[in-house]
Amino acid sequence: MDRNDYTLDDAVTYLNNGSFGPSPRRVQDVRKVWIDRLERQPMQFLTRDLEPALIEAMASLAHLVGTNHSNMAFVDNATFGMNAVASTVPLDENDEVLLTDHEYGAVMRIWRDRCKQTGANVVVQRLPDPLTSPAEMVEKFWEGVTPKTKLIVISHVTSATAAIFPVKEVCQRARQMKIPVCIDGPHAIGMIPVNLDDIDCDFYCASCHKWLSAPFGTGFLYVAPRWQHRVKPTMISWGGSVSGQRPSWQDEFNWVGTRDLSGFLSVPEAIRCLEEHGLERFRSDTHKLAWEGAERIASLTGLSPLIADHETWNGSMITLPIPGEIESGQQHGRRDPLQVSLWEKYRIEIPVFTWKQQRFIRISCHLYNTEEDIDRLETALKELL
Repeated sequence: MDRNDYTLDDAVTYLNNGSFGPSPRRVQDVRKVWIDRLERQPMQFLTRDLEPALIEAMASLAHLVGTNHSNMAFVDNATFGMNAVASTVPLDENDEVLLTDHEYGAVMRIWRDRCKQTGANVVVQRLPDPLTSPAEMVEKFWEGVTPKTKLIVISHVTSATAAIFPVKEVCQRARQMKIPVCIDGPHAIGMIPVNLDDIDCDFYCASCHKWLSAPFGTGFLYVAPRWQHRVKPTMISWGGSVSGQRPSWQDEFNWVGTRDLSGFLSVPEAIRCLEEHGLERFRSDTHKLAWEGAERIASLTGLSPLIADHETWNGSMITLPIPGEIESGQQHGRRDPLQVSLWEKYRIEIPVFTWKQQRFIRISCHLYNTEEDIDRLETALKELL
């Protein structure tokens, strides 16, 4: 697979798969077939055909991530799943939810809101800077655990810093202390191998529109069997099966009102695209290209990558520090001037942002990217920096 298999605008250099990953033409075509079936006979599709098709699609996804399809429900994205977890895990006054200082802003906001409602507290544990070994990272993170810790929330692959965290080791340690763990995993699915049964977390929230290249608005929530009788979506509708299937905890997520589910049913085609290309080949090639871009940017700026040991900590996405002052208001929603200039002058889509009072650029590579994209980015940065 290459850029010809996508419908990306030829005038755009797209190095931001980490934010929004486009689907291949094949996936778009399959989705159109599902939409045609819905529109041709809505009653047949929604009340007779849909649920068996969802089970089949979920079985394909479950095989990819190493669990049984009965442990997973389709949701719109990782944020939807995280909100369901926040509505499920019991919290009382003075309880604590532990996160790292690398967590995604929306996830932080979800748990701060939940803790405000219950009188619990969010604890943000600062990790080593720079990250060196996974063992050191886990030890430092565990300094934030107290007898009041009722939940651990941690990224599998962080959004801002693009670091792959040792989530299995965190879960093993948490299990010994009977602390549930919720993993935020939208960047992991496709980018790195995932085996949920082996990780043994309590919840796993993911999006499929990033590295898996499934349609936008597709994700899943994994719930360990010990929690399935308690979990509920944030939107309540009829629940139950509409086609006479045996009742399941997934029913509440499958039927939250009439909606277009063609994206979920197209996920297996996205998986086939990557598997036919070769998952390990995809991971190796995209990591190699991202690291080449990182080395070139570091050479331009004279600033070292955020994480030097890229083989351990990085996949298809790498974050680099860049020089320059942080403008007033920049941390409150305004785009960095460099990001604006890269788009307006060069038609390069790549995020530039502030994290811990430092400016960063994050390079993401997928099958539609080539060394020419890195060349164009390097040329633009030579002028703009």
